[in-house]
Amino acid sequence: MALTPPEMTQRESLLGLTERSREIFRLIVESYVESGEPIGSRNLSRRMGMELSPATVRNVMADLEEMGLLRAPHTSAGRLPTELGLRLFVEGLLQVGDLTEDERETISVQCSAVGRTVPEMLEEATSTLAGLSACAGLVVAPKADRPLRHIEFVDLAPGRALVITVTDDGVVENRVLDLPLGVPLSSLVEASNFLNARIAGKTLVELREDIQAEIEKHRGELDALTARVVEAGLAVPSGDNIGRPGGTLIVRGQGQLLNNITGLEDLERIRGLFDALEAKEVMLRMLDATSGAEGVQIFIGAENDMFHHAGCSLVIAPYKDRREQILGAIGVIGPTRLNYARIIPMVDYTARLVGRLLWNKDDDRAA
Repeated sequence: MALTPPEMTQRESLLGLTERSREIFRLIVESYVESGEPIGSRNLSRRMGMELSPATVRNVMADLEEMGLLRAPHTSAGRLPTELGLRLFVEGLLQVGDLTEDERETISVQCSAVGRTVPEMLEEATSTLAGLSACAGLVVAPKADRPLRHIEFVDLAPGRALVITVTDDGVVENRVLDLPLGVPLSSLVEASNFLNARIAGKTLVELREDIQAEIEKHRGELDALTARVVEAGLAVPSGDNIGRPGGTLIVRGQGQLLNNITGLEDLERIRGLFDALEAKEVMLRMLDATSGAEGVQIFIGAENDMFHHAGCSLVIAPYKDRREQILGAIGVIGPTRLNYARIIPMVDYTARLVGRLLWNKDDDRAA
């Protein structure tokens, strides 16, 4: 995630701080991650074993505030890191830890795909992340690029039909679509038969590309209404972004976010965040964000327009197929005072594990 030129200047300034200033800044951030509360110069001086007087610490804090790395909630309070300060801490000072064997074992066991469908496995992975991180876990599940086994149209009412798709790994998706009035039941049956005769393990995107050309070639064999049913059925399940890695969004542990609320303003912010998460556009943007660089991506507060809300951070990583193509993304959302050192390796490990589990499912189907 590229920094803008002003931020890059600030980052260079941070890396050029004296060792004393860096240590004070580190302690302020660690205190914020631990408690969420501002810390004052007297407490900082005590934490440093009284190596520096409170007055000296105050001077350093004032310099850091002038650089935009700290802020004061109110006049008499201590200091908190700004979102820029957190970003620069993560990029320049954070020492990322590693998962314990118990944590790896918990994630591996809970996410095990044995006897589970892909959605069930992804839901378990999301719940596990939420539990271990004490944040809200989320996953953008694959959809359009999974091979299909069956597609069927079911009459609901005049001008409406249900399209049912079943993937090779048993994922069932139902969508309601609008049809021209007067479509007979026979056209729905013909459309189902036409598609199922050609589905042959193709993804929806591949099927759509093949069928569009074939419809033109065989339009004489299909009446106009049946052809429209086929075209509608191919378009609707994948939405308005055919060929893009859309999917469904699974969020678990929303209560973890609510536990961190400190006032009405926070409550409204969290509500707005949940509303944003329901929008498919946000899902696609999350995937776009993960595709721009390797590994875990970190979004802190309002430094980007992902959610248009300050006060929350997103740590997310893509999971990929055997060809290194992105299938989806998994991560956590929490307050900006996330324990980044612990959560970054947790998200990374889970994303890699989910990718391997999906590989194994593909191998099982091939066998």
